[in-house]
Amino acid sequence: CPIGSRGTAGKTINYCLANDLATLVWVANLASIELHPLLACGERVNEPTMIAFDLDPGAPADLIDCCQVGLWVRDVLDGLGLQSFPKTSGSKGLQLYVPLNRAGVTYDDTKPFAHAIARLLEKQHPDRVVERMDKELRGGKVLIDWSQNHITKTTVCVYSMRARTRPTVSTPVTWDEVQAALDARDPSMLTFEAPQVLDRVERHGDLFRPVVELEQGLPEFG
Repeated sequence: CPIGSRGTAGKTINYCLANDLATLVWVANLASIELHPLLACGERVNEPTMIAFDLDPGAPADLIDCCQVGLWVRDVLDGLGLQSFPKTSGSKGLQLYVPLNRAGVTYDDTKPFAHAIARLLEKQHPDRVVERMDKELRGGKVLIDWSQNHITKTTVCVYSMRARTRPTVSTPVTWDEVQAALDARDPSMLTFEAPQVLDRVERHGDLFRPVVELEQGLPEFG
């Protein structure tokens, strides 16, 4: 399969480009159940095409708490003129993506922006949100993990199954579905296995498609 490379600190790192069906079949044959790609594409590995917010609940907080925090993040982004798209992690959390798809954007642009959003939400909702990873701070709160926006970090791929006893899938959802699960206090409404996901694609198409197509400019944010 094709390989993308980049040099860093005198070293070369090779990346597999899973950009066609044959490569995906090859990956599957290696029993790679979970796929965790970078936030950039092809040879421009230093230029992320999107911003990711990984919402991770600290017990007893759960997926429903992530729904509330996700909606708060969405509202802030809406106020900045940015569309965002949610997906389940396929585990216990929720993830939000802000498509950019513009040349010249680097992690030096996206990471501080994501951090600023996380700090703002922690300031607005200190009893529900935390932006630092210290375990002692996370109990009963949702971590907004802004640090995913880095060239060394990867996030579980949309439609990837999770390697666990119940192989749930990281599934794109609508904001209406997030609100409905929050209103019902029912995390099962956002928990999907492979047959359900195939059904959803048949009915709704690819809800994640705008993340790889929509062009948006990153506003100034201080």
